[in-house]
Amino acid sequence: MTPETMLILSIVILLLPILDFAVLIFFGKRLGRTSGFIGTAVLGIDLILSIIVAFERLTIYANETMQQLKFNWLMLGNKTVALGIGIDNLTAIMLIVVTLISFLVHLFSMEYMREDKRFSRFYAYLGLFTFSMLGIVIANNFFNMFIFWELVGVSSYLLIGFWFEKDSAANAGKKAFIANRVGDLGFLIGLMLIYSTYGTFIFEEVFSKIHSGILPFNSGFWLTLMGILVFGGAIGKSAQFPLHVWLPDAMEGPTPVSALIHAATMVAAGVYLTARVYPIFTADALLFIAYIGAITAFVAATIAITQFDFKRVLAYSTVSQLGYMVMGLGVGAFTSGFMHLVTHAWFKALLFLASGSVIHAMHNSMHKAHNHDMDPQDIRNMGGLRKTMPITYITFLFATIAISGIPFTSGFLSKDGILAGTLAFGELSGHWFIPIAGFAAAAMTAFYMFRLTILSFHGKPKTDIASHTHENNGYITIPLVILAVLTFWFFYSLNPLGADNGWFHSRTQAPPSAVPTSLMWKFMTPEKENTKEVASTQELNANATQNEKQFIVTHTKESQEVVITEFKESLHHAHIPAMLLSLTVALSGILLSFLFYQFKIWDPDSIVNMFPWLYKGSFNKWFFDEIYQATFINGTVGLGKVGAWFDLNIVDGIVNFVAALGRGIGKITSIFDFHIIDGLVNLSAKISGWIGTALRKPQTGVIQAYLVLTVLGLVVLILLFI
Repeated sequence: MTPETMLILSIVILLLPILDFAVLIFFGKRLGRTSGFIGTAVLGIDLILSIIVAFERLTIYANETMQQLKFNWLMLGNKTVALGIGIDNLTAIMLIVVTLISFLVHLFSMEYMREDKRFSRFYAYLGLFTFSMLGIVIANNFFNMFIFWELVGVSSYLLIGFWFEKDSAANAGKKAFIANRVGDLGFLIGLMLIYSTYGTFIFEEVFSKIHSGILPFNSGFWLTLMGILVFGGAIGKSAQFPLHVWLPDAMEGPTPVSALIHAATMVAAGVYLTARVYPIFTADALLFIAYIGAITAFVAATIAITQFDFKRVLAYSTVSQLGYMVMGLGVGAFTSGFMHLVTHAWFKALLFLASGSVIHAMHNSMHKAHNHDMDPQDIRNMGGLRKTMPITYITFLFATIAISGIPFTSGFLSKDGILAGTLAFGELSGHWFIPIAGFAAAAMTAFYMFRLTILSFHGKPKTDIASHTHENNGYITIPLVILAVLTFWFFYSLNPLGADNGWFHSRTQAPPSAVPTSLMWKFMTPEKENTKEVASTQELNANATQNEKQFIVTHTKESQEVVITEFKESLHHAHIPAMLLSLTVALSGILLSFLFYQFKIWDPDSIVNMFPWLYKGSFNKWFFDEIYQATFINGTVGLGKVGAWFDLNIVDGIVNFVAALGRGIGKITSIFDFHIIDGLVNLSAKISGWIGTALRKPQTGVIQAYLVLTVLGLVVLILLFI
């Protein structure tokens, strides 16, 4: 397959979901349940095409840089805004992740959303969501990415608030939208700074200009700030501290939406953005990213350990794992951080779909028992589900083991690499809070995930509803089995205890930093590098004008020596200690969960009574929702009230004053016109009337009278002039 064909297929992959959206949004009501089959079939085709593209890219073109299709979109004086798409190894992997998760969600929803009155609209929104995410994945420039970035925000709002008749769902959609706009504002300002400095949005062109020494305002500080502002978009989309508050509430949408958002689409976009623009980050920017990730991973884990809502536990787990990914990128463990994005997509989608299977079964049992008062998502109402729902239980257990970081799972490979990176970074930089937070979060992850498993699936049923549940049909269980298989290690490396020699690591190496060496960590500065690149350009439209030409650029690495850094050496040596320590903390977390909830040797309430303030803080999510209410919500309402007062008293006041002034001037003018102008006119008319009346009296019509007057006049004249 040629690069041209691969790019064309990528465009087809992008356009198919939006065509699906257009068909279903206009004809969905007529199609009925056929909408689900159409949407699922379209995503099935998309998945097949993505696999083909990824296979070609990761085998034949694995050692080449991004293959691009670029075109000039807009001319602004002497500046040109170029747009396009690009395919590299990261893109190829993400295409499979997005399309596979979306396909399985489509399939799962055939049964889960079967009775929903807006069935066809749901599938239309799924198509729009998938299109938006694919646009982010294949963008080769900041502008394209930002457009699709906002489309993801819009489509997520529609899906999270899909059951808008529920106040909680409507509020969750608004919360997600507002929180993401805060992060997106930083992203937008960063883009403005990028274009004003470099005159282009194309990733490679920006990286090249930074590498040549061009900095915003000729300042390393502004380059750092530019990177942090762009990362602001990731803070919002990937639910990083302090904008993480929207993601747990996103579970108010249908469970398939939760799987889609929490696994491979919206939340992955921020991590993907960070990985895509990795070369622009200075040492200070990377340190900021690492701390944000570490704080997020730790804080979210402390909240998850006390929650009783099935989906809420998984939601805070997602926030914590996203923190892991961001932390990995920040400390320089690029490949492991990106790998965790991929592995997490499989087992987190599995966890949410399995939770949907449980909730669906609980709903059906409640319906048969005519019980509509019990909360089907509260794990205190479950128990014993492993006997009634064996497939759901086994697949859920696989995902739990993977997210806990147990060997022979994909989660172990990616999490171990991240934790090794934190150890190496802490040793070289002295920032030990990051590895401490990382390992503490790992221990808590294992604890709360097995706590969730034990309370939901083990023991005896806590309610009659739980005892009368049964396994769901193939539409629900088949996606679970497929995702469970993907949790095993051999998809990434033949070594179950390390991914360094696997295909994933070899094809997802960190791109070289573009920033000046003075702004890099000294221990991440390459000691030797010898890479020669040859660019070849192939015009696709020879008959087009110069400004309209579309072309493909392929950079072929002819020779390359291994780049050696002090960090890579330290990372290599940290692998074994990190593996042993991560395994120790994971097993400790699992053991504690069994001691508390399975064997009940220790009473969890005793710990609660010992530290009531800690439990209260954790159970109430450290009052972040209240802080969010007091800042974002009340702040927005307060600004609205200030704006309303300003509009009413200042803007309207000025308008009313001008109107009153106009009325006053008009009144004065009216008085002047009536009494002066009209008065003078009327006076003149009256005088004329008086004169006319006086003159009319002598005019009797008798000739003798006229003769007498004439004689009198002559006499008067004679007397006057004599």
